[in-house]
Parts: sequence; structure tokens; C-alpha cells
Amino acid sequence: MELEDLRTFVEVADAGGVSSAARRLGVAKSIVSRRLFRLEDELGSQLLSRNTRGAALTEAGVSFREHAVRICGEIDAAREELSPDGDLRGLLRVAGPGSFGQHFAPALAAFASQHPRLQVHSRYSDRYVDLVAEGFDCGIRVGYLPDSNLVARRIGSFSVSLYASPHYVTVRGAPEKPEDILGHQAVMIGIESWKFANGKKTISVNPQGRFKSDSAIAIAEAIAAGIGIGALPDVIAEPYVASRAIAPVMTRYRLPEVGIFVVRPPGAHLARKVRALIDLLAERFG
Repeated sequence: MELEDLRTFVEVADAGGVSSAARRLGVAKSIVSRRLFRLEDELGSQLLSRNTRGAALTEAGVSFREHAVRICGEIDAAREELSPDGDLRGLLRVAGPGSFGQHFAPALAAFASQHPRLQVHSRYSDRYVDLVAEGFDCGIRVGYLPDSNLVARRIGSFSVSLYASPHYVTVRGAPEKPEDILGHQAVMIGIESWKFANGKKTISVNPQGRFKSDSAIAIAEAIAAGIGIGALPDVIAEPYVASRAIAPVMTRYRLPEVGIFVVRPPGAHLARKVRALIDLLAERFG
């Protein structure tokens, strides 16, 4: 039984189809199909039920997938134990936030440069990425991490400030204290509250506004266009401040920093390639 056949089967099972698995593996669909047929022939059992929408696990496939995942994981762990100081090899798939791509891309490029035998595939998107379903080894996330079954490590943070455009301030004025925000249009990620600190006192405000986006860049652009005030990580705001498109307001009050996290699917074994990436990111952003 070939290890690559087991890995391919797991990819197809998780991706829900041959085409998606082929994209993840970076091989032709014909190769994926050939590996699946070879595995099913050797086992004498159908593992996947194929249809026009993809592939679904049969009862036998559900049972065998658990064994296949465990076998692949144990082999990976054994290889790392045998060569703990050797070169990193294989494929590392990382999901990152689109708005912060320019901040994390140099770190991933440096990581790939340090490990020439490792394939590094990164995908940037501001939407929520299901690491398990989409086949990622780990993800980089920025914000206030919600509860989940993912394993997370905080590696750093970005400071956050409240911003407005000069035009908006000229027309509507600038808030001076948290209570004033209720009289302003806000640009937001979604339904959220802003928590301001002044000394030991914390004040929560539920802003209201007509412009919302899951992209920090889109929020910055809306603030620059004078649509409203908004909370932004300062690293996102920097170029807009430099061009005088926006400026910080209500600077007497502080907003909580947003965390930088590396998250990964749950499991007992932390792959050395993921651990090495976490260490590099922690060094850069800690």
C-alpha cells in the first residue's frame, strides 16, 4: 500500500472531490483518480461514491479515513523524530488575512528562503477559512479570536486607533469622548462594540453606521472617503495617515490591541514545519 495513495484519499475525502484534491496536491486529476482506484483495488472495497458534484465517503470510506489519517500522521512524526535537525521538506499550506498580506508575505518569503526543500503555498483572504475542510496546515489570524476547536498561539499584536478623514471632521466634527460616537456614522466590520480605556476606566460603545466590511483595507478606504469614523490597526492606517487621507481622533482614549494568532487544526502532533513557522512569526511580530 503506497503512502501517497493514503494521503491522496485523505485529501479527496476532506476536499469533497477529485478536482479540489488535485488543486491542493498540485497534481493532475488523472493522477488523483489513478491513486484512488489503486487503493480501492488493493483494499477490495469502495471508499468513495463519485457523482457530478464531487465525491462522498462510503461507510467503508468513513471508517478507513480515520486509519489513513492516523497512519499518515504517525509516519510524518516518525520521519521528524529520525531527523529532528534535518531539512524541512514536503508541503506547508498557510491561510492568511487578505488585508494584512503585505505584512505577513515577507515573513513567509523569508521562511521559504530558509528552507529550500519545503514547498510553501499561501492563500490570502479576509473571509473565514475552514482550515480542516480546505486542507491548510495552519492559518494566520488577526483580531479578537473567537472560541473554536482550533489550537491557537498568540504571537504578537497590532495597536488600534480611531480615525476619521479631514473632510468628515470639517463637516461633522470629531468625537471627543466615547459617548460622542453615538452621534456619528461609524465604519465597522460588523455588529461590534468599541471598548475605550482612559486610565483604569473602560467604556464600551455600540457604534452605528451604514458601511460594513470584512476587509480592513475597505474600512480604511471608507474612512478616507468621509463615510464615517472607524477603528483601524495602525499598520493599516499608516499609509493613509502619511498621505493625509485620514488622521487619528479622540486620542486621549485607547482601544484594545488586536492579537496576531497562528491557528492550526486540533491534533496531538505539531508538525515541525508548522512549529518552525510559528517560531519565525513570533520572532518577527512578538
